[in-house]
Amino acid sequence: QVQLRESGGGSVQAGGSLRLSCAASGYIDNYCMGWFRQAPGKEREGVATVNTRDGLTHYARSVEGRFTISQDNAKNTLYLLMNSLKPEDTAMYYCAADHVFTGGVCQPNLGYGYWGQGTQVTVSS
Repeated sequence: QVQLRESGGGSVQAGGSLRLSCAASGYIDNYCMGWFRQAPGKEREGVATVNTRDGLTHYARSVEGRFTISQDNAKNTLYLLMNSLKPEDTAMYYCAADHVFTGGVCQPNLGYGYWGQGTQVTVSS
């Protein structure tokens, strides 16, 4: 069982940047890991995923080219670098993980079994 803790959220003006971190309580070598977000009144959205076995990534169209997901296996940490932020990026951002036994793209609709408590990102216009 792995525990996840997000950090790095905050308030920023449109066009700014933030980097979210997700610290895992154990090794992250064999996981699908991802960042998800949920705004009030909206469904949860898969923002970006990575397969930590081979580094393959997947992005939502709404963030492609602006957000970058990355991992540091030595630090057991997942990151999300968010550039060119827009007001519509405002949401609670969650880190999630689940065991994986092969390489390949991790789909956002995979049943992720481990979740962090979230970190708030607010982008003002």
